[in-house]
Amino acid sequence: MRALVITGPNRAEVQDVESPVVAPGDVVVDVQRAGICGTDVELFTGEMQYLHDGVTTFPVRIGHEWMGTVSAVGEGVDASWLGRRVTGDTMQGCGVCRRCRSGRQHVCALRDELGIRDGRPGALAEQVAVPASSLLALPDAVDDAAGALVEPGGNAFRSVEAAQLAKGDRVLIAGPGTIGLLCAMFAQAAGAEVHLLGRSERSLAFARSIGFENAWADAELPDLEWDAVIDASNAPDMPARAVQLVEPGKRVVYVGLAGTPSQIDTRELVLADVTAVGILSASPGLAGTIEAYASGAVDPRPLVAATVALDELPAILAGERPSAAGPGPKFHVSLQGVLP
Repeated sequence: MRALVITGPNRAEVQDVESPVVAPGDVVVDVQRAGICGTDVELFTGEMQYLHDGVTTFPVRIGHEWMGTVSAVGEGVDASWLGRRVTGDTMQGCGVCRRCRSGRQHVCALRDELGIRDGRPGALAEQVAVPASSLLALPDAVDDAAGALVEPGGNAFRSVEAAQLAKGDRVLIAGPGTIGLLCAMFAQAAGAEVHLLGRSERSLAFARSIGFENAWADAELPDLEWDAVIDASNAPDMPARAVQLVEPGKRVVYVGLAGTPSQIDTRELVLADVTAVGILSASPGLAGTIEAYASGAVDPRPLVAATVALDELPAILAGERPSAAGPGPKFHVSLQGVLP
């Protein structure tokens, strides 16, 4: 089968690799749609921290935002999974430690991260093998494009949930990329007044084009009371600024990561009685995301700029943007040879 392989910093190619063999407890999925995100780009450039920590090494087969159809089940797996449209959890814990037993497998010290850490190859391939325990069924109301956006949606779902927004609350979301815009969608669905803060006029213009009129450059940001601030940016100064912007007694949520260390003055955090929450992984938010997509409360599909063939992906990872691409921040790959 064909798969995208990153062979070293700034080097990626499509290779013929062995098809996965279904193991006990696993399924094999024929991948139909997969997305790329900032983590994949950092793996491509070699900037990803996991590469420096030694938990990820080249070559690496990426792909953790995906959907497809189960084509084989291993020993001990319910045969009713065969033929079902699914997506899956990226984070796969050891299953026996205290964190896993308490439902926190996404922070298991021994976890696999599909397509990110060394271990299971990712889903930017014609097939992927995953544990049956990681699967989530996709209803017919969630099409292929939305299905491949469940994983980033889960991060946004959890971020908005952590902000504890009440109807009518005003939230500022820093970083109008995929996660920030998904946060905006979930916050809007919760009845909040949504504002976005960004640096790129192109990203701000896109946010406005999909209905978020309150999209501000830094110099334009109005002096308002923010009931929550969600930092979905990669700006190293934003974590500290978020604490300064949010109303005392309210909440700051961190889901974005800068490439360099950021600093927060904990005196400001304490003296304003601010609650700060960090979000790693979509895992606890996947089911809620599927429900929101299926009901129509959130429609993530406008974020997809283009769906391309696997052979086009190395150039996109290197920063090229297809001439026919729309203005959205997300690229999808069709893995079964049929483009929409």
